[in-house]
Amino acid sequence: MKLSNLKYDKIFRCKEIKEIDQYTINNEPILSIDLMERAASALFKRLIQIYKSREITFKIFAGTGNNGGDAIALARMLHLDNYKLELYFINFHGRITQETQNNIDRYKKLNNVHYCEINDVNDLPFFNKAEVVIDGLFGAGLSRPIEGDYEKVVKCINSSGCEVVAIDIPSGLFGEDNNRNRTEKIIKATHTLTIEFPKLSFLFPENEEFVGQISVVPINLHEDIIQNKESEYRILSKEYVSGIVKPISRFAHKGTQGRALIVSGQVGMSGCTILSARAALRTGIGLITMHTPSSTYKQIHSAVPEALLSIDKEKLYISEIDEIDNFNAIAIGPGIGCRESTIFALHETLKRCKHPLVIDADAINIISQHKDLMHCVQSNSILTPHIGEFDRLAGISNTTYERLQKQKQFAQKYGVIVILKGAYTSIASPDEALYFNSTGNQGMATAGSGDVLTGMLTSLLAQGYAPLQAAKLGVYLHGLAGDVAAEVKGYHALIASDIVDFIPNAWNEIVNYSRFV
Repeated sequence: MKLSNLKYDKIFRCKEIKEIDQYTINNEPILSIDLMERAASALFKRLIQIYKSREITFKIFAGTGNNGGDAIALARMLHLDNYKLELYFINFHGRITQETQNNIDRYKKLNNVHYCEINDVNDLPFFNKAEVVIDGLFGAGLSRPIEGDYEKVVKCINSSGCEVVAIDIPSGLFGEDNNRNRTEKIIKATHTLTIEFPKLSFLFPENEEFVGQISVVPINLHEDIIQNKESEYRILSKEYVSGIVKPISRFAHKGTQGRALIVSGQVGMSGCTILSARAALRTGIGLITMHTPSSTYKQIHSAVPEALLSIDKEKLYISEIDEIDNFNAIAIGPGIGCRESTIFALHETLKRCKHPLVIDADAINIISQHKDLMHCVQSNSILTPHIGEFDRLAGISNTTYERLQKQKQFAQKYGVIVILKGAYTSIASPDEALYFNSTGNQGMATAGSGDVLTGMLTSLLAQGYAPLQAAKLGVYLHGLAGDVAAEVKGYHALIASDIVDFIPNAWNEIVNYSRFV
């Protein structure tokens, strides 16, 4: 799923979506049964876009709650349009919502319908792998793992070999925190047709096997509450980041476009330095200086002739950083290692620097081993850990949801911006919502991708972007460059240098969007 295709830039918790539903019912106004009809109609349109053949048989499993009501209304629409289907109403406890009962009654009034109420798990049907299962057992309101006979239904569907389409959310999956859930009790969907908003848990890597391909199905819930209701989770969109971009003066020169220092590399790691320098330059900086061990400067100067060099007295590693006062931005970390002399150099830089830094890679690993160094970090500095680095920094997390909470807490505790890299890279700051990136792809899971991001962030800071704005724009631009590169190179062949090469194309997309929207 490309998050940039979403209608809204907010991700709401399931309880908040329920409040939005109720507000819509009260203020549109619309009857609950009619809102269900609207949802089913939108689901129907998306389903037949995915499965165009009328030779497919849909096996629809509907529960007793309103998620089941959506499924039954969908069954009626499929039947009226002459699709093949079998409807199984799974009722092990007898409690049925009024909307679901109404939809059962409407369905039964049709001619030649298939309807089977299952009260005993032993009566479940046999499956043909060519069939498509529609999962309408449980919705987003579930708060505890599926148990008993319903668990057996889930396991039966998962072992059927059929493609599975989940309505709104795969049955058994919680919308946010699944730490106390049981993975064997969750439907494994091929497609999830989620209504109006993606659920937070869809963005977590451990839930990929459950949600499959995600389609957001809009049903026109009430705009007033969506716009006015605050959300602690937001999505970076092209519209949003285009509003961040600063114009470049016709009279700009290299001195007005910022000066930055990147402390990077040890012997054998000069590639980090080259990638960071090239990325900084492509992102628009006026002057970039690379501080590097003395044995690597010729290689770097040959690869990036536009960069200036600050040469360490040591041949193999970073030992001291003399001049830091004449720069608008400083980054430290890519490939520097964790030697004692390098630790000392980092400590001294953190103490002397009077403005926010970009802290990456080995600098984060050093801080993880020497936690007191965080007290020397200037407020609003940008830390860019991947998952492993962050777990070393803030403690191991059992789930992505738990890690996100730690990310927010860490940002608040130290007054910094934490960019947690990965699919849907997240950005936490001390006083704003947590932002998820909507750009980027699996081809960017390659060595050096993070070094490119460091160079881009440093460049934006040096050009005068506020740290949080630099983080948002830099992360989005980095992912977009990767997306444009993947269109040309493909996911499998993508390397970090490709991301750098396509930064200009990504810039053009954002700038042209802001110009014409």
